[in-house]
Amino acid sequence: MEQDYDVVIVGGGPAGLAAGLYAARARRRTVLLEKGVIGGQISLTERVENYPGVEAIGGFDLAQNMLRQAESCGLETHYKAVLGLERLDALWQVRTNDGDYRAKAVIITSGADYNRLEVPGEERLTGRGVSYCATCDAPFFAGQEVAVVGGGDSALDEGMFAARHVAKVYLIHRRDELRASRILQERVLADPKFEFVWNTVITEVLGEEQVTGVRLRHLPTGEERVLPVAGVFVFIGQHPNTAYLRSLVSTDEGGHILVNEWMETDEPGLFAAGDARHNSARQVATSVGDGATAAIAAERYISSRFPVE
Repeated sequence: MEQDYDVVIVGGGPAGLAAGLYAARARRRTVLLEKGVIGGQISLTERVENYPGVEAIGGFDLAQNMLRQAESCGLETHYKAVLGLERLDALWQVRTNDGDYRAKAVIITSGADYNRLEVPGEERLTGRGVSYCATCDAPFFAGQEVAVVGGGDSALDEGMFAARHVAKVYLIHRRDELRASRILQERVLADPKFEFVWNTVITEVLGEEQVTGVRLRHLPTGEERVLPVAGVFVFIGQHPNTAYLRSLVSTDEGGHILVNEWMETDEPGLFAAGDARHNSARQVATSVGDGATAAIAAERYISSRFPVE
């Protein structure tokens, strides 16, 4: 059975929750579809200290606060997986694993997932020393030693941020040279806080309640050793959750949706915000701004295309 809404939001991270708040406050019938946990990646963050106006809060708690506020304004939340979208004349049809939805506008906020090491201990200790955002979490490791995994621009950028707070950064890379831009390499190589661990991979993240170290394997020799660290920051790429859109909208090479400054895609009535879009800063504050912008743009679109008779 199909359900009709003014706005369907795909994804329950900060961008989706902000879009839901703004769309619901505009008195548009709005539903947010989420296949997993409300908050997305932020729900795995132990403490958020860089959201304006909030000194410190657990990521899960912040997401729940956002959800309660949006639902108090009329947002509906349905826990379903979106399988695809298609145009039906002036409307959009959103297919899920449990029924379809029709909407005048759709806002894609399905986010992105960080590529993971896929080693024992990583999932269990995510949020307890394993992180995918040094900008978010490095201050929690002040004066301690941490590992940064990766050799691209993100690894070096985030590693330099971490170095402002921690005592030492072990940069672990599976190759014998970095892939990052030359200027970033020069800065990191000149920083005495960095120690490079070349031709090496992590085979296990160690610790019970918190990270205590990592098990390393040197690829050329197969030799293994344990490196004591308090935190592990993983930057080996990410992939946006946009596969269900197939070739519906224009994306960059990585699958991130191309939008303009109003979060509009090249399909009328279809918007994208947060980590799913091209050139996202991947921060809670910027995702919330994206979501609000998308909802405002969606409201203008609906008002212009579907005037009240």
